Amino acid sequence: MDMSYFKTTGIVIKEINTGEADKIVTIFSKNKGKISCSARGARRPKSRLVAGTQLLCYSEFVLFKGKDIYSINSCDVIEPFYDIRNDLERLTYAAHMTELINDVIQENQPATKVLQLFLNSLYLLSKTGRSPMQIVRVFELRLLSILGYAPSVGGCVVCTNSQFDSMSFSFQKCGFICKSCTMQDKSAVELSEGAAKALNYIVYSPLNSLFSFEVSDSVLNELGRISRRFTRDILEKDYKKLDFLKTLNINT
Repeated sequence: MDMSYFKTTGIVIKEINTGEADKIVTIFSKNKGKISCSARGARRPKSRLVAGTQLLCYSEFVLFKGKDIYSINSCDVIEPFYDIRNDLERLTYAAHMTELINDVIQENQPATKVLQLFLNSLYLLSKTGRSPMQIVRVFELRLLSILGYAPSVGGCVVCTNSQFDSMSFSFQKCGFICKSCTMQDKSAVELSEGAAKALNYIVYSPLNSLFSFEVSDSVLNELGRISRRFTRDILEKDYKKLDFLKTLNINT
């Protein structure tokens, strides 16, 4: 293969139509992180690039490095995630996760752990009956942890207390704070023991068993309150895509 060509697996996280039948896609690739690629003729029904350049399609790409942008020479679909693209609720959850990925992944900076987390989350959203909201909350918190913003959830950040039945979450200190130490911290939100244990598990468990726990709706609501605000504080942006689910009468 010519040195200007290279192969990579990746998932399409953004698409912009250009010209009569072309588009530019942003691919979150295994080898190079986020890259922009020209897909010439990909909007023609008979183009061999049609399937692999759809939003959220995970494919193996052969790319050509041009002067300013990569060009997609060919692509073979590995996982199209049809079940997500054809379901408005699932697509909304996936769009939220994709927005986060677009914001945190840098051009030409490989992020294989984040890619694996993203693919695992999409797979669970697409192929299993797991709670989509739980998948999203776990994704948000683990994503920030991988990026170096892990909250301190091993025990109280002020003293040595590690009893999960007496913890609050301090946004000021980015971690657990026990009942004895919360007096001066107006940012602290009280947690149930279940929510404290779930937060600890999400941050510290191996990726291959990250999603293998069940929580009650009330614990999931607690995780949601923590995760939404923590994500907003760290990334300095209010993520609103999930608000759309309220119009579908889905509890967020």
